[in-house]
Amino acid sequence: MRFNIKAKKQNSYDAIVVGTGISGGWAAKELTENGLNTLVLERGRNVRHVEDYPTMMKDPWELPHGNRLTAEEAKHFEVQMRTGYTVRQDTKHWWVRDTDQPYEEKKRFDWMRGYHVGGKSIMWGRQSLRLGPHDFEENARDGYGVDWPIRYDDLKPWYDYTEEFAGISGQAEGLPQAPDGIFLPPIEMNCVEKHAREKIAEHFSGRVLTIGRFANLTQPHKGRGSCQYRNLCIRGCPYGAYFSSNAATLPAAEETGNMTLRPHSIVSSVIFDEEEGKATGVRVVDAETLEEIEFYADVIFLNASCIATTMIMLNSTSDRFPDGLGNDSGELGCNLMDHHMGAGASGEIDGFDDKYFYGRRPASIHIPRYRNLGDEQRDYLRGFHHQGSASRQNWMRAIRELVIGNQLKEFVQRPGIWTMGLNGFGEMLPYHENRMWLNHDKKDKWGMPTAVFDVEFKENELKMREDMQNDAAEMLEAAGFKNINTFDNIGGPGLGIHEMGTARMGHDPETSVLNRWNQVHACKNVFVTDGACMTSSANQNPSLTYMAITARAANYAAEELKKGNL
Repeated sequence: MRFNIKAKKQNSYDAIVVGTGISGGWAAKELTENGLNTLVLERGRNVRHVEDYPTMMKDPWELPHGNRLTAEEAKHFEVQMRTGYTVRQDTKHWWVRDTDQPYEEKKRFDWMRGYHVGGKSIMWGRQSLRLGPHDFEENARDGYGVDWPIRYDDLKPWYDYTEEFAGISGQAEGLPQAPDGIFLPPIEMNCVEKHAREKIAEHFSGRVLTIGRFANLTQPHKGRGSCQYRNLCIRGCPYGAYFSSNAATLPAAEETGNMTLRPHSIVSSVIFDEEEGKATGVRVVDAETLEEIEFYADVIFLNASCIATTMIMLNSTSDRFPDGLGNDSGELGCNLMDHHMGAGASGEIDGFDDKYFYGRRPASIHIPRYRNLGDEQRDYLRGFHHQGSASRQNWMRAIRELVIGNQLKEFVQRPGIWTMGLNGFGEMLPYHENRMWLNHDKKDKWGMPTAVFDVEFKENELKMREDMQNDAAEMLEAAGFKNINTFDNIGGPGLGIHEMGTARMGHDPETSVLNRWNQVHACKNVFVTDGACMTSSANQNPSLTYMAITARAANYAAEELKKGNL
């Protein structure tokens, strides 16, 4: 067997991080700041902060076709166009073409993907919520899924740590189910939202309407500028006013001098050494040349995002792991979760005709979970929260009404009615049969096996949605709204872009893939800290939890490596 010692030496590092999104950026920052020479691999192109945000300053009239895709462009985004809120002229450069990476749906699954440096940290919704103590205990309590191997107290200092660096605006409320954090001043609610907060508190014990906790800076923070209330975050922020890998963690990693960033690098598999009993590196396909390259390291962090990480692990077969790296339990690819949303209510309100608001606030209100927290038990398990906002119709409604003459003058001079909507975000239980796997017979543009999904929302989620609608309508009615309408547009799993659970943490190697430090049970120098590691979905937006879990695991890995334990 011929072995290129020189090539291995040139391609060797202390650590490898796969992926540059929210968790990958944090892994890069923590490992490099701990002194590890770290290779960071990204399958997409490089995106430099500010320099590579092509639409960040464009006005509406500068975007062709009313900011909609042409029919020809839309052919490449048939799946991702289902959402109606992702792929547009000002954002199309961020999203993967479905025709480049097709996949099979046994049941509807909306897979939203962005392959570039920064990943979905450029396009995320920025709602940054901690899981509560109960969220780490409910699997054990009700028997769905396996017990989390960590508790809130294990993660609390890392929530503090990541919030302090990232910059999270928010209002402390003292709710145990929605723990307060290290907050910058909150973004202000408007007059109707403040009114609704007061009325909901009057009528409902335990329900609190507050401003959402967002990774948008309300004041300059660690060299980044404050939010300008443009609400163009998905285009990339030239002020660095919201947290992204490009604006925050990757520059911090680069500043150490210990990071080597390599874009256009598709990791196909992890190399497992049978004799050493550990991983020694990764195999990469160059996205531009399709050349195959191997890179080596003592520690490997898989942060390619839930599904992509799982695809890498499933494709990493060996005599020791014939069904995928770390898949002794058979749980790899199973328990796929997302949040279900699109169920709630909206209404109109009088009495605020003398009030308006200014700016385009990049935030929504938040009503933390209140169902199934105490002695009450609905006819479903777990719970949900609501997000939403109030706003007043403006002169743009004149275009919809096709008014002319004096009518147009009236529409421009006088704003329209105030409306408010509440949209529920519900927890999805971890079902073993909700799973994904690889199709090795059908390849994508780069010669990689494609994914197959067999995932669905079940009876528990559907029952929960009834309360998501009825409770929203009930709260709006109590706050004095009229013409209230409920809605239920469930879509498919994946629509929330919160994929989780396919390489879950757990105590027992027979029922889980990762241990309490996010190490693969049977391959301790491989760590997984993106959404794949989640043992349950809870109901909160999960990105802040990914940050905290990643910072915790990366610092542990650095310490263990220095001790010679990896």
